[in-house]
Amino acid sequence: MAEQKATNITWHEGTVTREERTSNMGQKGCTLWLTGLSGSGKSTVAVALEQVLLQRGKHAYCLDGDNIRFGLNKNLGFSAEDRAENIRRIGEVAKLFADSGMITVASFISPYTVDRDAARKVHEDAGLPFVEVFVNTPLEVSEERDPKGLYKKARAGEIKGFTGIDDPYEAPEKPELLLPTHELSVAEAVQVVLDYLESNNLI
Repeated sequence: MAEQKATNITWHEGTVTREERTSNMGQKGCTLWLTGLSGSGKSTVAVALEQVLLQRGKHAYCLDGDNIRFGLNKNLGFSAEDRAENIRRIGEVAKLFADSGMITVASFISPYTVDRDAARKVHEDAGLPFVEVFVNTPLEVSEERDPKGLYKKARAGEIKGFTGIDDPYEAPEKPELLLPTHELSVAEAVQVVLDYLESNNLI
């Protein structure tokens, strides 16, 4: 957990309630946390889900692992410490989005259980739904897809500490949803998530 360094600060409570936001937006804010190997299909499902939700008149926003590293987390690398801080920051940002009433679709490899659990906790502490979605595509399938050519580079020793090759991926033990994208089409995967959101009265 990051240390609180700032002093002489006070939390400023707003006057708009979560119930008012829910009523105004016609949905409950939540975070859908898509985790899985590089090439598993996280980003593909995430952007398709965001599009479908918007087409249905819902408010959604996709936070993508690579995109975040161009701005908010541009000062972080891929060491275990930097990965932990990367996910900590995203967990906090996703919580803010969810608190605003947004359906936040967070797509991050997030290979370590402890980091995902920390992201879950900040949501639970705030009384916000956190839905862990394990995009559980096998390594061999993800590596065969290799959309960014990263596995090839990792196998050639050009990338060190690459998840699934020379750095571990700790699979979720009890995710709310499983999306085997080697068995489901993108549309089918999106429908699995939509069904969950509907059955849990989030949309």
